[in-house]
Amino acid sequence: MIHGIFQQIDTMTDTLQVCRDGPVATLRLNRPGLHNAFDAGLISALTTALDEAAGDAAVRVVVLAAMGASFSAGADLNWMRSMASASESENREDALALARFMRTLDELPKPTIARVQGAAFGGGVGLVACCDIAIGVTDAKFGLTESRLGLLPAVISPYVIASIGARHARRYFASAEVFDAAQARRIGLLHEVVAADALDDAVERQVALLCKAGPLAAAQAKALVRAISGGGDRDALDAATAALIAKLRVSPEGQEGLNAFLDKRPPAWAAKD
Repeated sequence: MIHGIFQQIDTMTDTLQVCRDGPVATLRLNRPGLHNAFDAGLISALTTALDEAAGDAAVRVVVLAAMGASFSAGADLNWMRSMASASESENREDALALARFMRTLDELPKPTIARVQGAAFGGGVGLVACCDIAIGVTDAKFGLTESRLGLLPAVISPYVIASIGARHARRYFASAEVFDAAQARRIGLLHEVVAADALDDAVERQVALLCKAGPLAAAQAKALVRAISGGGDRDALDAATAALIAKLRVSPEGQEGLNAFLDKRPPAWAAKD
């Protein structure tokens, strides 16, 4: 399936390719000469593509990928240079656009997979952290290097901290040190590390698993995790989770899933092997 995605290009801008193969939409960063660093134009294109995927019932899974040797170097240096001479209010608006994109990716009502074929630094780490599943190659490098510039990974921090935890974030936000894929997996940034020639197969396996899940259940999964992770009143959480499972059980999808299980057959939405 993934091999087909990389051959079939539905739409393309100067910086982003959007490809469809059945229920899978792949958003591929297309600035290899700049290590897929993002600027205002790429952020806008990504946000638009995610919004379109969210509204397309035929899309079951979104894969975030990249061209070239690097996954993403984070913010484009020329873009950062231009913003250094802008006012504080202009910088705030610019940062809010990035925040909206990161939140759109994090809360997308479709499962997302980061296909990390190379290095990810700064905001590129944020992209990985926002995806539900992250698979990287063994020689990928990672770094939250903003402090070397006297800055911090502020906009991406909610997602990175949720991914790697507060203790690791305190280390890497301050030290700006580069770490390898094995460490990225140990601290929770990556779920799986594979050889470069096994990356597409690993992504395909995850896609196949996700396409066997109920679309409504998959869409609700990350919202459920987010609500529980946020803590809060336990009675309110009990009421909310009970209401959710009751709603799912009586929904058409829940009824089909339960009946298919009892009938020992695949549910109607499950992709054929």
